[in-house]
Amino acid sequence: MSEHKNASIMIFHDELCQVFNGLMTALSLQRAGAEVTVFFGSRGINAVHKEKINDLKCLPDQPEEEQQKVMARMEAMNLPMPEDMLLMLHMEGARLLACPLNKSVFEFEDDDFIEGVTLADPETYYTDIVMKADMNLVF
Repeated sequence: MSEHKNASIMIFHDELCQVFNGLMTALSLQRAGAEVTVFFGSRGINAVHKEKINDLKCLPDQPEEEQQKVMARMEAMNLPMPEDMLLMLHMEGARLLACPLNKSVFEFEDDDFIEGVTLADPETYYTDIVMKADMNLVF
């Protein structure tokens, strides 16, 4: 990237393929030089919960057989799983934010989140991050 860019990625789903796409996009932008913030709201907050991250399903509306085929192809391609990508993002300097409202709705505790995740400040998140971003992507 020739100039500094700010990218805001919002993940509102806990469907594995959506989470994967959002995180892969965030990681690609981070590595291309953008300052990346990933926000997890609604059911997307499950993707940053230490235990629930392991329960994410790919194509949950499809038959189990189709889900297993997709997961087998992902494994055969040696694609990183969300937990790995979240660690990479954290270690490479991306901001990982969880929605405080959804934390309360789903009754999560602060120590339920994976390393590097903090709560978004509801008073400044939209004005300081979303409105100032060069790109806002929603998954």
